[in-house]
Amino acid sequence: MDVSEPASISSGIADRYAMAVFDLAKEDKELDKLETDLDDLSAALASSPDLMDLIQSPVYSRDAQAGAIQAIAAKMGLMETLRNVLGLMASKRRLFVVPQMVTRLRDLIAEEKGEVTADVTSAIALTDAQSKELAKTLKSSVGKDVKIKATVDESLIGGLVVKVGSKMIDTSIRSKLNSLQNAMKEVG
Repeated sequence: MDVSEPASISSGIADRYAMAVFDLAKEDKELDKLETDLDDLSAALASSPDLMDLIQSPVYSRDAQAGAIQAIAAKMGLMETLRNVLGLMASKRRLFVVPQMVTRLRDLIAEEKGEVTADVTSAIALTDAQSKELAKTLKSSVGKDVKIKATVDESLIGGLVVKVGSKMIDTSIRSKLNSLQNAMKEVG
């Protein structure tokens, strides 16, 4: 059995729902509201293990999932289109793809705005000024507005690892030490 098959099926399902939500939001000129709602939904998913359990666990019935997700979406003030799609996903037992749908929606919105997202990993948290300067530098290289998605990994020791699309720039001290170590192994 091909191990990537379930992942590609999930991403296909997520892509179809994301395209539907995106098209409806664009038609209604509500992309800004959709982007805000996605931020709220992502934060809720990241901070609530109970919500993740609700969308991923097959233990809950369709009705229980639908009722819970509708109540949560209403309480969060999510746009009607997103609430309706979440309800539909619950009735079809497809809530498990919500995180992939959110990611795909972010990509579609960024594409519409002419933006790209740069995944930046640093040894310490970047300041706002550093993030803005990095975004400006990357914009001159990429040719599009760059949105920084920053994470911290203290094992880098110092420097940055920047991923934009399929390109990766690794200026971390950890990678330089690894390169030096490999070079020393070749010599000795």
